[in-house]
Amino acid sequence: MNYKKVYLKPGKEESLKRFHPWIFSGAIHHIEGEPEEGEVVSVYTSKKEFVAVGHFQVGSIAVRVLSFHDEAIDYAFWRRKLQTAYDLRRAIGIAGRADNNTYRLVHGEGDNLPGLVVDIYANTAVMQAHSVGMHVSRMAIADALSDVMGDVVRNVYYKSETTLPYKAELEAENGFIKGGSTDNVAMEYGLKFHVDWLKGQKTGFFVDQRENRALLERYAKGRNVLNMFCYTGGFSFYAMRGGANLVHSVDSSAKAIDLTNENVALNFPDDSRHEAFAEDAFKYLDRMGDQYDLIILDPPAFAKHKDALRNALQGYRKLNAKAFEKIRPGGILFTFSCSQVVTKDNFRTAVFTAAAMSGRSVRILHQLTQPADHPVNIYHPEGEYLKGLVLYVE
Repeated sequence: MNYKKVYLKPGKEESLKRFHPWIFSGAIHHIEGEPEEGEVVSVYTSKKEFVAVGHFQVGSIAVRVLSFHDEAIDYAFWRRKLQTAYDLRRAIGIAGRADNNTYRLVHGEGDNLPGLVVDIYANTAVMQAHSVGMHVSRMAIADALSDVMGDVVRNVYYKSETTLPYKAELEAENGFIKGGSTDNVAMEYGLKFHVDWLKGQKTGFFVDQRENRALLERYAKGRNVLNMFCYTGGFSFYAMRGGANLVHSVDSSAKAIDLTNENVALNFPDDSRHEAFAEDAFKYLDRMGDQYDLIILDPPAFAKHKDALRNALQGYRKLNAKAFEKIRPGGILFTFSCSQVVTKDNFRTAVFTAAAMSGRSVRILHQLTQPADHPVNIYHPEGEYLKGLVLYVE
């Protein structure tokens, strides 16, 4: 292909031969020509052997690999990749169900499309670019999406204002790039919820907790449930359907609490079992009594980068220690970390330390991760970001 060429330093192609999709700036020897950010480039070894083609970007990750074949990155490429992603979601039984129209269609590196996320909410696809290349290609991707999904997707909302590198000065605006709809109600396993794709976090809903919410439903019967960091209330309405005695939802954001109340009302109108509180998590945990025997701790990412790891682990220890201290005997704790830089071992150690500090007998019932529509590319283990434990506390 007639793309500008990036040449690697000797030996720096080893990770690419293991199909890792990132090329760091330090691995590059020189570049022929001056590619613009977001441009497609071809990558060669120091011996001038072709290894990959991908999006060029200024920063520590200089090239995100789109293909290990010497092929054109054109409309046919996007259509083929999106078709593969859609076929996978149908094969695992998450797309095309009558009781579920919410799922992740594209999960970046997990779908061999690094820098791109697409979530489906009923007839609207919310597209998010995490790289300049995906931003540049957004219209071709949106067209290919319509082609692959047909009537399933009538609207494409582009939501990348906060995810693109600010130094690239792209001035990306959130908004519909195809269609347009004010109907923001979607369904997950028979439960309805409002999706705030305009101002909400991520793409508007945390799709990655779907299977873990369904698991929680099985444990909720007859229990007093506390859903900390509730955001849109997902765990809360699953607990209610599971037959919980009472459900309390807590989030520091008043807007999140409004959304939680709206979502509970959609599924359980005038149900007195639910109450929501806009309050800091640690303050609430400090002042609460021992009325809960099922607690969910699903905080936002405590560490966005490696420098914050130590403080993040302290945060997880402190948070879980409070829950162990207050949860009733025979209680169940669902505890999570969605920080990519916090490894499974880091998280477990933090939770184990908190358990030891409480002096209580604690057993692991389940070890949780992200669902199958958030696949992890076997050559890119960094893609496994969601960690969770379900614990029985004597």
